[in-house]
Amino acid sequence: MGQYLIHMNDEGILKFIINRPEKRNAVSYEVMDGLERALEESVQNDHVKALMITGSGDHAFCSGGDLSQFHSLKTESESYEMLSKMGGLLTRLAFLPKPTIAFINGTAIGGGCEIATACDFRVSKKTAKMGFVQGNLAITTGWGGGTLLLERLPASSALSLLMTARVEGAEVLYEMGFIDELVDDIVPLHDIPLIQMISSKSAGVLKAYKHQLLTKWDKERIEKNILEEIKQCSKLWARDEHHDAVDTFLSN
Repeated sequence: MGQYLIHMNDEGILKFIINRPEKRNAVSYEVMDGLERALEESVQNDHVKALMITGSGDHAFCSGGDLSQFHSLKTESESYEMLSKMGGLLTRLAFLPKPTIAFINGTAIGGGCEIATACDFRVSKKTAKMGFVQGNLAITTGWGGGTLLLERLPASSALSLLMTARVEGAEVLYEMGFIDELVDDIVPLHDIPLIQMISSKSAGVLKAYKHQLLTKWDKERIEKNILEEIKQCSKLWARDEHHDAVDTFLSN
């Protein structure tokens, strides 16, 4: 079994599952390659109505970047290479011509929240907790999640989540408008109302509405802002403050 799974159900929902439960579904280079495959399949395969991203198991959606892999990146240029690779994938995810859904089946931390933010819809278990915790490690969002969060939420709400780096429960984030639908832990994936209703629509209808959203967005501005976000994060990444914070985190 690899670090990710790609599977399409009979209703045309392509599922990309991060399959690293022992690492709380942290993103590795292999997971990045898998996401790229899922994005390609979503675009090329006319039978795909929507792309859904989730994590395996019951405890974690995604805990962000795998620190055991990425903590070896010390310089600005080393971190920029990794950040821009994943940032490019999340930019493609945000601008995918088909609807995208994050099913937050457990904790979403740091880059996990960035992945969720890049999706059109966020469905979460009521017990899940989420946080843009990058600030606690002396860096910012670096995959485009900050830029996209400011597109999706009022500025004060987005900045509050980013600047405090706090972890909140799903119900609080639902009230803030970050989460679109809350579900009980025992509800099977195929019984989630939002996913059911989207699945029942024709691919043409879904694609047409997604096109309306993408037309509303200023793609050039958003892409430029994401690039700036990645650059800023790579600068902070190279500082001793960040490396010391990660060392402390890993030793606890």
